[in-house]
Amino acid sequence: MAAQKRKRGGRSSAGKNQKKAKFVADQSEIPVVAEQGVKNEVAVPPPVSQGKWTNKERVLIFSSRGINFRTRHLMQDLRTLMPHSKADTKMDRKDKLFIINEVCEIKNCNKCLFFEAKKKQDLYMWISNSPHGPSVKFLVQNIHTLAELKMTGNCLKGSRPLLSFDPKFDKEPHYALLKELFTQTFSTPRYHPKSQPFVDHVFTFTIADNRIWFRNYQIIEEDASLVEIGPRFVLNPIKIFQGSFGGPTLYENPNFKSPNMHRRELRLAAAAKVREKQMVKELHKMKRSEAKEDLNTDVTADVFVTPAEEKHVHIQMEAPEPKIYNKNKRKAFKRQRMQMARR
Repeated sequence: MAAQKRKRGGRSSAGKNQKKAKFVADQSEIPVVAEQGVKNEVAVPPPVSQGKWTNKERVLIFSSRGINFRTRHLMQDLRTLMPHSKADTKMDRKDKLFIINEVCEIKNCNKCLFFEAKKKQDLYMWISNSPHGPSVKFLVQNIHTLAELKMTGNCLKGSRPLLSFDPKFDKEPHYALLKELFTQTFSTPRYHPKSQPFVDHVFTFTIADNRIWFRNYQIIEEDASLVEIGPRFVLNPIKIFQGSFGGPTLYENPNFKSPNMHRRELRLAAAAKVREKQMVKELHKMKRSEAKEDLNTDVTADVFVTPAEEKHVHIQMEAPEPKIYNKNKRKAFKRQRMQMARR
């Protein structure tokens, strides 16, 4: 026992940091054994960081109340892909957005991904540099989660990603700001305790149709080809603020249409189609009724009808002479009628 204690006390500092893991295996498969007497104990190397973790980026990922299942799965996928992220309970919709800065301070996070749900169908995402800013508000569209895609790719959990950006990010100033914010938020810090020392997947940010398309691909070692893993979504930028969740507006997207306006346009287009169909039906009815009237009337009926001769109009220039009535003649007629009545 004393000899064993001396051996344990005489180990180097590197051996103290090592952990022991027991597992049942064949003796031929056992690698370097920590002690000669014990064959089922294997030395586990110390953490990769070794105290070199200098980039202390931490991202808080949470949401407001009222999100649907797809948003919840998307949040879980992002937490899985980003080992430097933290979670928190849902925030009440009545609370102001400035409270998120206090939550980030409590959680010791300097970046925040906040999902805000409205009307149980519209999803907005805030990316903020807490507490000084800037912050960006996006409309999230076309969400597809890891479980929904079921792609063939499979990367190591906790591995550090490569970030690939479209060349358009360097041409305009607001896209350059978004590129820097994405780089600081989605890139896993080197030597992070929860990360793995491998680079086997790529986050791509592509600009198309004034929107930012996010994709996640695995790098295959054999031929360096890419296989999509997921999740995938589209970010439509709305506004860029100078502060965190507020402040002066640095940029506003002129091409952005709110979901309410988009749905209103769809309803108006559908109503216009219905009105057009009704007008076409009414025109068909009018044409059919005119055709029936034409069939009932005989076109050749007026062939032998001759028009009457025109009579000359006689204009009387003098007033007519007054008529003279004979009273005796009237009495004679009266007598005759009385006699006839007596008979």
